[in-house]
Amino acid sequence: MNTVLYRDSQVRIMESTVTNAEKHFGQFCSLLAAYTRKTAGLRDAADRLVLQLLDFASTEGPEMRATLRDFAEDLAKVQDYRQAQVERLEVKVVNPLKLYGAQIKQTRAEIKKFKRVRNNEIKQLEKLEKLRQKSPWDRQTISQVETSVQKASGDTGRTTHQLEETVDAFQKQKLKDLQKMLSDFVTVELVFHAKAVEVYSSAFQTLEDCDLERDLEDFRAKMRGVYGRYDARLLTDTTPSTAVPWSLPGQSAQSAIRSQRKEEEASEDDSAEEDPEDPEEGPRGWGRRSTSRTRAPQSEH
Repeated sequence: MNTVLYRDSQVRIMESTVTNAEKHFGQFCSLLAAYTRKTAGLRDAADRLVLQLLDFASTEGPEMRATLRDFAEDLAKVQDYRQAQVERLEVKVVNPLKLYGAQIKQTRAEIKKFKRVRNNEIKQLEKLEKLRQKSPWDRQTISQVETSVQKASGDTGRTTHQLEETVDAFQKQKLKDLQKMLSDFVTVELVFHAKAVEVYSSAFQTLEDCDLERDLEDFRAKMRGVYGRYDARLLTDTTPSTAVPWSLPGQSAQSAIRSQRKEEEASEDDSAEEDPEDPEEGPRGWGRRSTSRTRAPQSEH
């Protein structure tokens, strides 16, 4: 019976290991999925902010308009990086955690198999003990039961060895997987924040370089009816553009920026034809926008 008690202690430790993994990995999966959805929601909110900045920029003077346009470009670029962050979190962290339930289920099945074999051994031992107490003279029956006990004990021994190997492999894989998933999580975050810091630094410098006095002088001249060097642009650009509405379903922020820039360039070309002496400011080049967003479900508030 000492062997049986030892095996009972073993299986309790094994069950505890699997139960803890099932509980905590499930919580990790839930929390990291919520983290990913929150990140996707932040990306969506920033895209809407880009559109609003562009809409407001069309009502301002040439200096602020160019500044806001470049600032919106940088902000939209950060959202491209955030989109990549969301996709990588889903692939490298959340999805592996979702699939972990299958491994836990398989390990539990092995433990149940061991319990059935162990219970059969206990049953045969109890039967032998009762027979020895009630019919100690019935050597033939006792011998048969002892043979059954030996067979059950052998089955239990083999099953115990298999289970030890299974749970040991499970524990080893669990530790490796946890280490890899958390390392991937940190790597994804580091890559995003490193790129975001670079772009935000550019956005900050764009704001710092904005010459507000030029727009103020132009605005004061306009109020007095004296049109300066940006007169032609003000006549065409101070009217709020209808090309970038408050919300554009299905259209990315970068696409909206490109659309507004094309219309503004067309307006500037018309103005330049009317007054050849007006200087023409060319917009900064644009990189290719990544594919359209795959929106993650919004998190519950």
